[in-house]
Amino acid sequence: MKRDLQVAGDEAALMEAAAATFVTAAQAAIAARGRFVTALSGGSTPRALFTLLATERFARSVDWSRVHVCFVDERAVPPDAEASNYRMTRETLLDRVPIPSSQVHRVLSEQRPLVAAAAYEQTLRRLLDTPAGAPRLAPGARFDLVFLGMGSNGHTASFFPGLHAVRESERWVVAEFVAEVAMWRITLTPIVLNAASEVVFLVSGIDKAAMLHRVLEGPVEPDALPAQIVAPEDGRLRWMVDANAATLLEVR
Repeated sequence: MKRDLQVAGDEAALMEAAAATFVTAAQAAIAARGRFVTALSGGSTPRALFTLLATERFARSVDWSRVHVCFVDERAVPPDAEASNYRMTRETLLDRVPIPSSQVHRVLSEQRPLVAAAAYEQTLRRLLDTPAGAPRLAPGARFDLVFLGMGSNGHTASFFPGLHAVRESERWVVAEFVAEVAMWRITLTPIVLNAASEVVFLVSGIDKAAMLHRVLEGPVEPDALPAQIVAPEDGRLRWMVDANAATLLEVR
């Protein structure tokens, strides 16, 4: 699997590198097009990143009035629920930086999952000026930066092994019941992620080492290893990992 791999010494160094990546991408997009559109993921690794981004050291380097925040996926729970990706992102980052509330585009996860998925697709189509059809690769019509994580089972976003979202080729957003976690999930689809200008996987911890080795150095089997479906058409794919996660990789 083609890769652009960056290995940090530990999780703290990984978060520093990821925060610097966010700031650099935001500054470049705003300078070029007047706005920065990003899609963020939930989970423990992003939580550490968002907390760091909200510190003055990084936050002051971003013109938050020109930032639009979207969400890679969401659980089918109300926005104030403890399990909500939106709530975690709001508490760790969005409430701590001067971003206009109108530029935070959350999934309406309190609605029925299929309804919420269809509504979020329309939100993204308006934001990216693509009323119909496939995602476009034109500047301003795609995400400038997407942060993804990877589960120890090889899932990313809400693409779980053996389910359908990983193979969706028309809809931008889908809802699917994930028996593995006994919950409906709403997720962006591969066609949207693969249209992004830059996608960054953040992977931390020894518990991810075996799966990271399989995903990066094993056979390409996206139905079993959904993270492998992410391969931007005309953009950059980076894997930013810490030394523990990289333990089993043959070539670093």
